[in-house]
Amino acid sequence: MESLRTLRITRRSSGVTQVSMSRPDVFNAFDEAMIDELDHVFLELAEDPTTRVIVLAGDGKHFSAGADLQWMQRASQASREWNLEDARRFAAMLCRIDCCPKPTVARVQGAALGGGVGLVCACDIAIAADNATFAVSEAKFGILPAVIGPYVTNAVGRRQARRLALSTMRITAAEALSIGLVHDVVPLASVDESIDAMAGNLLAGAPGAQHEIKQLFAELEVGPITPDVRELTAQTIARVRGGDEAREGFAAFLAKRPANWVPQ
Repeated sequence: MESLRTLRITRRSSGVTQVSMSRPDVFNAFDEAMIDELDHVFLELAEDPTTRVIVLAGDGKHFSAGADLQWMQRASQASREWNLEDARRFAAMLCRIDCCPKPTVARVQGAALGGGVGLVCACDIAIAADNATFAVSEAKFGILPAVIGPYVTNAVGRRQARRLALSTMRITAAEALSIGLVHDVVPLASVDESIDAMAGNLLAGAPGAQHEIKQLFAELEVGPITPDVRELTAQTIARVRGGDEAREGFAAFLAKRPANWVPQ
């Protein structure tokens, strides 16, 4: 992987790669450089056959303070065309994480603010330390959480998302858990243990099946199960059931052995 200025890439265990935002002096606030590097790294890891699970983390005391204020100040003085292209790059990066064919896990400690909340919501699973706090804080600076808005809304629902965005209030890890912003809250000293346990669960699933899950669930909405939805799900399972992974999965279960995708 090419030289990185804002990220640190480590191998947690076989099949598990951690992408750490590494600007701890500014609480991992992201700017144009970090956005570009996150986009490229997630693209590369999506195609890396040795990576099955991606963990997104932040170095230092905090996960991410969101957008770098110097970057935002530059944006406030730039043209609308510059701002549009800049926002499109940010939107593309969040989509890259959200649409990654492999399971993604956010490892959150300390503050996750503004766009940092968006990064948490773009990951499939979020595990937070009990010292984590969250705020959708953009309105304090005269802007709004536009690009992260769909991800926050998908994570917590429309009313909770509006409450967080309008009030800019900071919530605790416990409240974040209660509204679905994160999936588990553990003591700070136990975060890595919990991340590794979750990675172990994810590695037990077939990678192709997990990709299919992410693609199918991206098309499903909460609401009536229409004939089109029923047909989509029937077509999907009919296609997948006849594949190599399904044959291996059932053969492994009947033979009481690990499937060939489970790390030994």
